[in-house]
Order: sequence, then C-alpha cells, then structure tokens
Amino acid sequence: MAQETAVYTHGHHESVLRSHTWRTAANSAAYLLGALRPDAHVLDIGCGPGTITADLAALVPRGSVTGLDASADVLARARATARERGLENTEFTTGDVHALAFADDTFSVVHAHQTLQHVGDPVGALREMRRVCAPGGVVAVRDADYAGMFWYPEVAGMPEWLDLYRRVARANGGDPDAGRRLHAYAREAGFTDVTVTTSTWNFHTPEERAWWSGLWADRTVSSDYAGIAVRGGLATREDLERVAEAWRTWGAHEDGWFTVVHGEVLCRV
Repeated sequence: MAQETAVYTHGHHESVLRSHTWRTAANSAAYLLGALRPDAHVLDIGCGPGTITADLAALVPRGSVTGLDASADVLARARATARERGLENTEFTTGDVHALAFADDTFSVVHAHQTLQHVGDPVGALREMRRVCAPGGVVAVRDADYAGMFWYPEVAGMPEWLDLYRRVARANGGDPDAGRRLHAYAREAGFTDVTVTTSTWNFHTPEERAWWSGLWADRTVSSDYAGIAVRGGLATREDLERVAEAWRTWGAHEDGWFTVVHGEVLCRV
C-alpha cells in the first residue's frame, strides 16, 4: 500500500494545540452526529489531542472509539483527555491513513477532521477509510478551504499570510483548499451515496479575536510551519514577523471578523 508522502504543515507546537484542543464534536463534527448510534465502533483519523475523539466516545457509550494519529507525542495528550473524562471505551494508536492496520469492515464510522488537506493522496486515503468501514456504515470527512476564508477589515499583511500559508502547505505535499474538493475526492474513491454540506467557524467577539489572532501570530513565527517556510525559501524571518503583526492588528480591531469555511462529506458504505 502507499505510504504518506506529505509533511504535516502545522506540527504540534503549543500555538497549534491551542486551536486543536478547542475543537469539539459540536463545533467540528455536527454533520456526523445524527449518524452515530450508541453502539457504534468509530475510527477517528488524525485525532490530535483527542477532544473530538472524547466527545464521540461519550456519544457511543455501548460502542468504542479508536483515535489514530501519525504523532505518538500528541496521542499522550489524547489519552490524558480520555482519562480525565472517565472514558473507558477509547484507545489510541499511531498509523498512516494510506495504509490502515485494520481488517476490512472493522468500523461502523470512520471520521477524519482537517486531515485530508495534509495528506499526499487524499483519494487513496478515502479508499482505505472505505475499506475498513463496514457495509451500512459511514465515512465522514471535514476540511477547511483556505482560499474560501475571509475577514474584515482589510488589514495589510493578511493577504500575505494567506498566500504564504497556501504555498507552504502545497510545498509540503498537501492541499490547503481541500474543502471544496471533498465531493470530487469521494466520487473518485468509489463512493456513490454522498451527502455534501458546508459549515463555518466565525470569530468576532473581543475574546474570540484575541484568541484566534494570538494563536495564528504565534504559529506564524514559532511552529513547524514557520521553520518549513524559512528552510524552504518561501519566507524570511522578517516576513513572518510582519505577518504575525498583521494578525495582531486584525485581532485588535473592534470590527474584526474572520470566517473559516469547511466542506463536509458523509459517505454511506
């Protein structure tokens, strides 16, 4: 089977986990929740620190959830999250979505949030997700679309951030605009019963602006993404500092407003 060829753009710097630990099933997987049964067996791919995973586990008390991530380090956070919530129906393992170490038809739900945008072969990944999903189950995928993000007001440096991020993500082998392509990916992977939806995150209150702008300012200068940009010749440290300052300027604006658009597919097997 194919192996992963892309590099995860963000890494697991504190500024990244600040965002990832905010995610819940309600704000990041609402399109899936109506398809969950109490006895479902769920595979959560790219689970990161496990906040969505834990929410899913709480919703399937007679079932189980397996969280999978390429990083063993972040799985320590995921296990701690599950322990803190007293969830005994979870387990966590490292793995590659292109070559899942599970038998055919193992799970009734296979879920991936913000994952396909970072992989080298998203169609191949969906085929693997379909392989391990039992007949009658669902494969659920949600990804952001960076080219569809928009904000107000127009702050100098913010368009530079978006252009830089998209170039870095593509240089790493991923697709930052995967959200709009999920339906096409699913069809190419062989799914014929696909429900397509979109949803958004929006940040506009003073607290939300401070949080969102602060984590992106820090991520721009301190995360794996920053190092990749500099080493790859896509930006200088001065460029990154300028972009980080643009984020801080936007976050301080009382009329500031930022929307992240997501594509979603619920594929029935």
